Amino acid sequence: MADLDKLVEELGALSVLEAAELVKKLEEAWGVSAAAPVAAMAAMPAAAGEAEAQEEKTEFDVIIKSPGPKKIETIKVLRKLTGLGLKESKELAETAGAKVMEGVGKEAAEDAKAQLEAAGAEVEIK
Repeated sequence: MADLDKLVEELGALSVLEAAELVKKLEEAWGVSAAAPVAAMAAMPAAAGEAEAQEEKTEFDVIIKSPGPKKIETIKVLRKLTGLGLKESKELAETAGAKVMEGVGKEAAEDAKAQLEAAGAEVEIK
């Protein structure tokens, strides 16, 4: 087995150009890339920071809290948004916490919320 201390000493004496040439030769000899592990190690702290930060949601649920004072207007908007019949839309409007739309994009969720609030309903997006 090689003397590791001697090897470390010799590698420490290399110039930057010599070290770069050594890396190239090792990559060719072993069929690997030194850039991938270095990039992965550099990305680890960033990935850990991202894990702590909440990922941006791409799917939202539109939930009706109350039909508001204009229940008929709310039912009309619900029918338009969901394609449900009159009876189903009325039941949906009267059920606090019911999901009007599920797993929709942010723009669609905000549009639905705006339409329902214009009709007088109380709505939230989750």
